[in-house]
Amino acid sequence: MTLPQTYIATLALMILGMLCWGSWANTFKMTRNWRFELFYFDFSLGVMLTAIIAAFTLGTMGSDGFQVLDDVFQTGKKNIFFGFLGGVVFNLGNMFLLGAISVAGMAVSFPVALGTALVTGVIVNYIVGHQGNPVLLFGGAAIVFGAIIIAMSAYRKHARAKLEIQAKAGLLKTSAPKVSPKGLVLSLIGGLLIGSFFQLVESSRSVGSGLGPYAIGLVFAFGVFASTFVFNLFFMNLPVQGEPVEVLDYIRQGNAKRRLLGMAGGLVWCAGAIATFVAAAADTQVKVADSVAYPIGQATGVVGALWGLFTWKEYDGADFRVKILLYVMLALFVCGLGMVSFGLR
Repeated sequence: MTLPQTYIATLALMILGMLCWGSWANTFKMTRNWRFELFYFDFSLGVMLTAIIAAFTLGTMGSDGFQVLDDVFQTGKKNIFFGFLGGVVFNLGNMFLLGAISVAGMAVSFPVALGTALVTGVIVNYIVGHQGNPVLLFGGAAIVFGAIIIAMSAYRKHARAKLEIQAKAGLLKTSAPKVSPKGLVLSLIGGLLIGSFFQLVESSRSVGSGLGPYAIGLVFAFGVFASTFVFNLFFMNLPVQGEPVEVLDYIRQGNAKRRLLGMAGGLVWCAGAIATFVAAAADTQVKVADSVAYPIGQATGVVGALWGLFTWKEYDGADFRVKILLYVMLALFVCGLGMVSFGLR
């Protein structure tokens, strides 16, 4: 299989993973009014196809002569189960995240969800491994939690201001509209789930004859693809926004552009996942230390927020105080990541 041969290549894969994981939701935003539940069918297909292509190209090439099928056949059923379950848990969290994006946008959903995932990951990893400096780890997690609170406050202030403008224009039935917490709640739930899947993937890799990176990607992607058809029935019948949708709406309302964008989103996300898995499997001599790799991976929340702020302009028209809160949120997020990084040394 193909693995990085230099430290720079490993680091580049980590950065690629961060950029992909923070950018895939742009394809959903590009579909405009396409429901996220219907988008997700194509997204999961894109994830599955990308994992298969990577497994039987990059996963079978290389000078070591070890192929992805060798990985699958020599490992235990428990490893395959952990990898599959990791995909299922991640997928449910990612669907909650996408639901939050459809309600509240990327600028708030990404930092709230990925910040929650970071805090969850720090707690879970320390309980499991007892590694690192607890003062720096939990101090950094506390700062990121503060960034989450500020992001939520900025969102509520901006949403309230927009509702007040609509109320004054007579576009609402009430003169005292309330901001729905739905997008924030969805982000928090998604973050808790996303923060929990890593230990399952780590178990599939490290327990006994563990799976290699491309095999993990394949099993993980199958978990994403298979669980989509179960979880999506829930989201379609109990939608987070709008009326319930039917499977036939995928055919009635879909077009080539929307379907290609959905598959492109899955391709971008899966490319980031495989890049991260491959970087984690690099030889010791070229491996990126956890103190560097972890904050790079968790910076996904900042990348997603920047897309929402500057490309999709989700806070255009916000008053000065809201914009200051957003910049403070980003600064605290980065500071918290830095503390966690030092805590892992």
